[in-house]
Amino acid sequence: MREIKNFFIRHTISTPISIGTWLYLILGTSLSIFAATGLGIALYLGSTFAIKQIQITSTIKRVGLNRSEFNYINGQMNDAKQKLKRLNSYYGKVRSVQAFKQLHEINTISRRILSIVRTNPEKFYHAENFFYAHLDSAVELTSKYAILVNQPLKDKELQIALQNTRNTLADVNQQLEQDLRNLLASDMERLQMELDFVDVTMNKKKPLLEMKGDDTTNDRK
Repeated sequence: MREIKNFFIRHTISTPISIGTWLYLILGTSLSIFAATGLGIALYLGSTFAIKQIQITSTIKRVGLNRSEFNYINGQMNDAKQKLKRLNSYYGKVRSVQAFKQLHEINTISRRILSIVRTNPEKFYHAENFFYAHLDSAVELTSKYAILVNQPLKDKELQIALQNTRNTLADVNQQLEQDLRNLLASDMERLQMELDFVDVTMNKKKPLLEMKGDDTTNDRK
């Protein structure tokens, strides 16, 4: 969501600046329309790039990372997106309701993890196993399952291999669920602390409210 917001901010700022400059160059200078258009496009691209760098710097400061860490995490995110695209390409090849369901669950959890890390890059370190191992395992196992299930052979050994692969995919799915829990753990702890604080605050106010209620009752007597 923040990426989309930043995208619109960049182009909302750059567009009027470049158009205004283009009009000034055409109407207020002796430049040809081609030269003015070229300068306007260059200004648009340059201002968009500059604003994007400012936004990246702001994000880096907000999450407490340095630029090299931020760039590394972005690289890992891009790799994970490519792996997820490959994983999605097997939807029409698994030919099994159970395997299709597993693939859907893996895809859903993986997208959720990527969404969280995209919004909060510092959380990458809570899901390193997802990026370094678990997503790779899901892709490779699904790939092998797709190959096996499309073989013309239907002997017992093949059926055993398919079942073992489905079982292993179920284990990988559990690992992905744990990766997601690790990402959400700090948020859940923070929420619990806030709930505990509210409870303590409310409990402190209750005696005062009860005392006021007693005073009102006595006054009526």
